[in-house]
Amino acid sequence: MKLKLATALTWFGLPIYVWQGLGIRRKTIRPTPPFPQQVAPIAGKGTPFRLLLVGDSSAAGVGVDDIDASLGGQVPRLLAKQSGRPVEIDIIGSNSATAGQIRDNVIPHIKKRNFTHIIVNIGTNDAKNFHTVRRFYKDFGTLLYALNARFPRSNIIWSGIMDMKAIPALPFPLSNILGIRSRALMASGENLCRERLATIPDGEWIPRDKNFSEDGFHASAQGYHEWAQILVTHILRV
Repeated sequence: MKLKLATALTWFGLPIYVWQGLGIRRKTIRPTPPFPQQVAPIAGKGTPFRLLLVGDSSAAGVGVDDIDASLGGQVPRLLAKQSGRPVEIDIIGSNSATAGQIRDNVIPHIKKRNFTHIIVNIGTNDAKNFHTVRRFYKDFGTLLYALNARFPRSNIIWSGIMDMKAIPALPFPLSNILGIRSRALMASGENLCRERLATIPDGEWIPRDKNFSEDGFHASAQGYHEWAQILVTHILRV
């Protein structure tokens, strides 16, 4: 109830959101994803892991120069090392993507494959764009429906939304406003995952300076490493 009330009160901060947000857009570095968006399959013994990483700019690896240092590059390497099994991954990341955009413009065009796990990295832009909880519930909920319909044998994992209060690039009070809204969307997403056959890893990477890239918004190689380890632990446990 407290979070619901706090989220409603953030609408009074909308002028601050617009004013500080425009200032950040003018000043902030806008890095591009590493290219190519391909990671070589890793050999091993036993049944292979076939992964799909889909989502926003963090799925695309923005924040590092080499795809191998990104989330999509580090998850397969850690998973192969810790399981001994073959691992391959497809990466489909889109800058500034929201849940509705991934649902409508990306999922229908992914070639059907027998992915063992689908990692969905989405939600930060929904919070950043001031999407309501109701809108996110609809967009993210139907995204999960679409993934389950298209890939019924895959384990769907949502990586969740970091509390945006901790992001260095966001000044006060914008950080507090978006922190509240990101926590509200996270709570909504957790409920949806319980309802719609998706899981969420325990914990998140630590929001300290060395875990952020130069733009102060996306993860660095170290941040992606911690994030990848959390996902790999979850995959092996599930």
